[in-house]
Amino acid sequence: MWCISENKNWEHLEEEFDWVADMSEVPQDPVFHAEGNVAIHTRMVIEELIASEEYLDVSEADKEILFAAALLHDVEKRSTTFVNEKGEIRSPKHAKKGEHTARDILYRNIPTPFFIREQIAKLVRYHGWPIWMFYKNNPQKKLFACSMDVNVNWLYLLSRSDVLGRISKSSDDFLERVELFKEYCIEQNCWTLPRQFETDWAKFNYFHKENVYPDYIPFDDTKCEVIMMCGFPGVGKDTFIRENYPELPVVSLDEIRREMKISPRDSKAQGKVAHIAKDKMKAMLAKGISFVFNATNITRELRKKNIDLFTTYKAKTKIVYLEVPYKELLKRNRNREEVVPLNVIHRMIRKFEMPSKYEACTVEYHVE
Repeated sequence: MWCISENKNWEHLEEEFDWVADMSEVPQDPVFHAEGNVAIHTRMVIEELIASEEYLDVSEADKEILFAAALLHDVEKRSTTFVNEKGEIRSPKHAKKGEHTARDILYRNIPTPFFIREQIAKLVRYHGWPIWMFYKNNPQKKLFACSMDVNVNWLYLLSRSDVLGRISKSSDDFLERVELFKEYCIEQNCWTLPRQFETDWAKFNYFHKENVYPDYIPFDDTKCEVIMMCGFPGVGKDTFIRENYPELPVVSLDEIRREMKISPRDSKAQGKVAHIAKDKMKAMLAKGISFVFNATNITRELRKKNIDLFTTYKAKTKIVYLEVPYKELLKRNRNREEVVPLNVIHRMIRKFEMPSKYEACTVEYHVE
């Protein structure tokens, strides 16, 4: 059974992981965290978590997921904390950055099964949402998206432990918000499962258009489908395409670079490569031809730009994500014609954003 560490004694965790040792050096604003630094808070969160009835009721494997999420939930306060002009201690976007760090640690340093890793990373990302959900624009859509990324039961438990594991005058108010989050999840039919939609096209329309009722079933007027590959260099995208989509034309950034004799390291020329790829895709989209778009597509922003283009031409998008273990990734990279420098690989891993199921009409995960 996977675990982040067999020995969960705090002193051992500080010795085993530098990111745990860092926590004792990170201050917190006494208004919200009168208990002290991040290490003190994290230990209190873990204590509240493991003492809860809900935690005692889950399987041993699920306990390990929740423990790891609690241990990592504020991991990037170390890089985001500063004192503002008013003398307040703030850590903006620590959860978002923490997701990347959690995924990096659990991919490179502590090999972790895909589902477990992604649940932990997303719990870190969303751990503050139950408190602030109702202060966001369109909380219903935010909740439905969240439910497709993470087990909201676990999110509720982690967020409640986060509130109880601190000393603050705001704790009662925050705890009430967390309980309201639970009730809202139940009311919106996503407490035990991700929010369900009648069709994949209905799901896509709800998340990509404004003012769409979640139970609305739109007419499917699409003319073709684009298979958008996603994954680091060396995961086997070319092989996957040959084996699964031999009949479809392929727009490949690597192939365009080879044809134009442009090195992947030539950053100034990549815009030209992308422009040529876009022109090729537009030509096929205009004719209603299905095709494969073969590129790394590792950020949500880049994927969205292309998906918006495909949708304009009445094409559905299927994202196909491929992954191999970190050591295998490095081995395959060494055997490539164009070896990607290790520092570039690491930079890509740190900035990578896992495709969510609501990003495209369908999303597939193929993990070795």
